Amino acid sequence: MDYSKEVEGKRVHDHFNKNMTTLARCIWVLCPVIIGAGPSGLAVAACLKERGIPSLILERANCIASLWKLKTYDRLRLHLPKQFCELPLMPFPANFPTYPTKKQFVAYLESYKNHFGLDPVFNKTVVSAEFDHRCGFWRVKTLGLKQEETEYVSQWLIVATGENAKELVPQIEGMDDFGGPIVHTSSYKSGRLFREKAVLVVGCGNSSMEVCLDLYNCNARPSLVVKDSVHVLPQEMLGISTFGLSMWLLKWFPVRLVDRFLLLVSHFFLGDTEKFGLHRPQLGPLELKSRSGKTPVLDVGTLAKIKRGNIKVCPGIKRLTYHAVEFVNGKKENFDVIILATGYKSNVPQWLKEADLFSEKDGLPRKSFPSGWKGERGLYAVGFTKRGLLGTSFDAKMIAEDIEHHWKAEGSNFMAFSPSPSPQT
Repeated sequence: MDYSKEVEGKRVHDHFNKNMTTLARCIWVLCPVIIGAGPSGLAVAACLKERGIPSLILERANCIASLWKLKTYDRLRLHLPKQFCELPLMPFPANFPTYPTKKQFVAYLESYKNHFGLDPVFNKTVVSAEFDHRCGFWRVKTLGLKQEETEYVSQWLIVATGENAKELVPQIEGMDDFGGPIVHTSSYKSGRLFREKAVLVVGCGNSSMEVCLDLYNCNARPSLVVKDSVHVLPQEMLGISTFGLSMWLLKWFPVRLVDRFLLLVSHFFLGDTEKFGLHRPQLGPLELKSRSGKTPVLDVGTLAKIKRGNIKVCPGIKRLTYHAVEFVNGKKENFDVIILATGYKSNVPQWLKEADLFSEKDGLPRKSFPSGWKGERGLYAVGFTKRGLLGTSFDAKMIAEDIEHHWKAEGSNFMAFSPSPSPQT
């Protein structure tokens, strides 16, 4: 059943707000509008559909999961076992390995979309979303490929653009003088392009460590900038997932005791990482993750290369000069390429005209997990928990349950409309 109503023409006058610009196209959507067709958007749409509630997904790219499809490196695998990364209502195929590849994860998301009959509207970039107090609805303005403007009007707005919507690019003194490529990991695919090159990777997270390993395996000469403290843990301990073991231990023991255990066992398997320039934070890995969202590195073989001297660890950068980097310790080295493994950030403050649920500073919910999924006036957030896909699943289920109460109560009002475009019915 269709749950939207379209008004189209050269000039459509807004009778609720005469000060707004007239639009070429206005669509009244009588179901939730979801911004983003990544794992978070798909998950909440599936949870809604299971409860008999359609939705309309708007996506700026031309495909689902654009970050995974277009902005990740070739050798990427899930860093956590698949059972901790599945979306609600549909597990991974039994024949998938414990740590699915990028290609397998994307295939899973495509199957998920098809299984639930989700049909996002692609190439719609949201430029603003604002609650109209006069009519009691959210107004979502988008631009298409030809800069055509469309406004969607809905009672519910679900923000599913996630924590990784925009590349985080630091400003380093002398970037314009370096003379060689400076690329973000969103543009990095394989170390094959950098054979025999001296490459400096900036940042120390799971991506930077894995990119360094990939570069080494492709006969490049990688170095890694580590300016902050970092926890490095083995991905597995005696064949058992470190993350899975942590989750099990937390059911019985306090987080600080589990942290002590993890650090003790990590020292046994990995040795003293301090010797190699990888200084551990004062807080344990799980407590640090809970407080700041900073994820420990799950080592997939990079540390062994660092110990052997195949990958060099460098301190923070002071400035760049022509094909050279000066570090904060005064040393200077020559490099051909710099890769910024500096992560991503939320882009919500750029387009959402609301300051209660989301912080304008970092674009994340003001309330920490598990309370950051719901705002006021039908506004929701999914995928901003800093807890990966487990957090996404929690948000999606809570949102669907909450909307269902209103949907059932007001269902008779929705049935009165006779719409045209096609949300997920």
